[in-house]
Amino acid sequence: MHVRITHIDGKLPNLALMAISGIHRSRGDSVYFTRDVDRGLFEEDYDRVYGSCIFRFSQFRLQRFMKNFPDAVVGGTGVQPPNLIGIGGASNATAITVESAVGEPQMLDYSLYPDYLASLGFTQRGCRLSCKFCVVPQKEGRNRSVKSISEIWRGPGHPKRLHLLDNDFFGQPREQWRHRIREIREGGFRVCLNQGINVRLIDEEAAEALSSIEYRDDQFQKRTLYTAWDNLHDETIFFRGIGRLNRAGIPSRHIMAYMLIGFDPAETWDRIWHRFHRMVEREIRPYPMVYDRSRTDLLCFQRWVIRGLYRRVPWNEYRRATKSAESVAAWERAAKAAA
Repeated sequence: MHVRITHIDGKLPNLALMAISGIHRSRGDSVYFTRDVDRGLFEEDYDRVYGSCIFRFSQFRLQRFMKNFPDAVVGGTGVQPPNLIGIGGASNATAITVESAVGEPQMLDYSLYPDYLASLGFTQRGCRLSCKFCVVPQKEGRNRSVKSISEIWRGPGHPKRLHLLDNDFFGQPREQWRHRIREIREGGFRVCLNQGINVRLIDEEAAEALSSIEYRDDQFQKRTLYTAWDNLHDETIFFRGIGRLNRAGIPSRHIMAYMLIGFDPAETWDRIWHRFHRMVEREIRPYPMVYDRSRTDLLCFQRWVIRGLYRRVPWNEYRRATKSAESVAAWERAAKAAA
């Protein structure tokens, strides 16, 4: 069988595509991996085509992919099955999750990403929370442990770097996460938990456990723990959790907090600024996540914060400059469309 595997979006290696490729290669099938959503001029036909789209703002790339490969099997949180009907002849498209296709990933084909050196995987699935904007509870169900560290690490000869994709590491049974922490610590691993920890639910023991391991950012360089403050009403419980981390020896400057913006219809700029300033005052690094991608003001705010420009350039000055750029870009788009 000749198979095409397409990485539509996302910077990280795609675990689902690695699992699918691993299964096909184990069967002796030939696999062509690409990030290109278009069919090449001399590209041959395939027995099976797969694609993964994890962001909803990648719909344009997804539609191009489906136009070129209308019978593809597609999956990921960026795929909404009803949206595929009628897109470029895509009515025969099949939408899947990796779990429905291959079960819990076992054979991962790291050769798809030869420059990636870490080991990737989940120690647990599911989440204790039920946030309206999140698909994890519906997609993964109740919290459960799925793999040990030894099952995720690629083994001797590979760096002791773990990139854990857990959505709720401490939501798995306590004895299980204790084992995982012990494996990480005793194995001398650096670990990235960039999906974030639920700081609202963290207790003193969990905070101490985090302080005992070599947590890192997604480049395995800076000391970074990821969490989130998405709802203004969670302010008290959010900072209670931050306090527990601080008392365990984790300084606020090590913490990056995702802040969802553009989701709550009642959200105002005053409410956004309140969360932002409260975190900056505590030396927490905010990371705005824009839900409504049509909001150019929020996208501008996101860039201003993520790039650290808020430390050097006043917001009003930065926004004024980008508005001029937006006007020029809009004029150029209109002129191009009219040509």
